[in-house]
Amino acid sequence: MFDLSGKVAVVTGGNGGIGLGMARGLAAAGAKIMIAARNDEKSRAAVADIETRGGAAAFVSVDVTEEKSVAAMVAATVERFGRLDILVNNSGINRRGMAQDLAVADWHTVLDTNLTGAFLCARAAYPHMKQAGGGKIINIGSMMSIFGSGVLPAYAASKGGIVQLTKSLACGWAKDNIQANAVLPGWIDTDLTRGARQYNPALNDYVLGRTPAKRWGMIDDMAGIAVFLASPASDFITGAAIPVDGGYSSLG
Repeated sequence: MFDLSGKVAVVTGGNGGIGLGMARGLAAAGAKIMIAARNDEKSRAAVADIETRGGAAAFVSVDVTEEKSVAAMVAATVERFGRLDILVNNSGINRRGMAQDLAVADWHTVLDTNLTGAFLCARAAYPHMKQAGGGKIINIGSMMSIFGSGVLPAYAASKGGIVQLTKSLACGWAKDNIQANAVLPGWIDTDLTRGARQYNPALNDYVLGRTPAKRWGMIDDMAGIAVFLASPASDFITGAAIPVDGGYSSLG
């Protein structure tokens, strides 16, 4: 039920953090992994990481905001591995600033990467999934898909949009046996959240106090949900937004 042998997964932003944690899980379940990201050096290291663990992986450079680059990513995946079954839309960036101070260029940069990028990747993957008889799309949201933030207006808007995009893809592509779901990570220990802790030194104690599990998530905590949503075990689950947050979003 959770066997991904013979399947091929593209993981955008898969060379670190949450994306790498998911890529590791998918590879361990038998999928071949295409790491798609901008930093080739980090991508090579991620491929080596997966191969050291016994998985099969390759990498391709991509700018998810550029339609031609996304098309080339999908073409490279199909050329290398012969098919495309699973797409993890994980690429994301952030720009801090109160709404009154945020530059319009920063707003567009965040929305173009986090939301439009996911749309472009899903659209490019669709014909290959349809031809294969089905597929799985996993979009990475955030706690900001649920909660607001005064200093993250663009990021929160993009991650709220991810949930609605996911529901729309689920409705539109169910007839093609393509399931689309969103994962909403809580506070995971990554380079991004380490930067947030530098910006706000009180964040660590706040997260530990608010999270019922009383710890930060680790990137390998994301492996199980990735395998579940990529596997036949989730064939009747689509359009869902699933928190993976140690209970953070369950508190009032």
